[in-house]
Amino acid sequence: MAMLALAGSLAGGGAWALQNAPQQPPAAQTPPTAPAPAPITAPQQSHPAPGPRPAPPAAATSASTTAAQAQPAAIAKPTTTPDKPAEPLKRARSSVAILQALDKVTTETMRFEAPVGQPIRYKTLIFTVRACETTAPDEDAPDSVAYVTVDTQPKALPGRVAPPGRQIYKGWMYANSPGLNPLEHPVYDAWLIACKTSAPVAPAVSR
Repeated sequence: MAMLALAGSLAGGGAWALQNAPQQPPAAQTPPTAPAPAPITAPQQSHPAPGPRPAPPAAATSASTTAAQAQPAAIAKPTTTPDKPAEPLKRARSSVAILQALDKVTTETMRFEAPVGQPIRYKTLIFTVRACETTAPDEDAPDSVAYVTVDTQPKALPGRVAPPGRQIYKGWMYANSPGLNPLEHPVYDAWLIACKTSAPVAPAVSR
C-alpha cells in the first residue's frame, strides 16, 4: 500500500509540472500576412436563371399563321354593294314630224306633215325627216326634236329631166328653240312644230 501511494504522488506531481511549464512558440511558425485586396469590378446586374425553353413550333405551321395569331383579329366590316344608278328613260319616237316653212319673198307660210323617211317637197326645197323624238320625263326641259335633211332642187320643166339636188341643211331642229340650229337660206325658212305618231292628214302641196 505504501508503494501505491508513492507512485500516485509521483504521477500527480509530473502532470502538475507539465501543466505549469512555460510554453514557447514554435520556431517554424511565421506571422500571418494580410490578405491582398480584391480587385474592384463594376456591379453586374443579376439575371434570372434561364427558364425552360419553349418547344419549337410544328413544321406545318407557316409564318403567316404565326403572325396572324400574334396580332389581334381585325373586325370584319359588312360590305355593302353600291346601288346602281337609275338608267335614263328613253325618248318617245314618233313617225311623223310637223314642219312649218316660210317664203321670205311672198311672206307665205305653210304647215305640213312629213312622215319619217319620206321626202316632202315645198316649192324648190325637199324635206326628209330621219327621226322625230320627244324628250323623256326625266329631262330638264320638255321638247320635240327632229333630225332633218333639206335639199334644194328646181322643178323639172316639161319634157326635161329635173336637175340634181343639192343638200343645204342637215341637223337637229328643236321645236322650243327654233333659233338654236336654224335653216339658213336666202329665200326660205323652216322649223319644227312638233312630233306625232299618226299618219299625215293631207299630202304636202307642191308649188
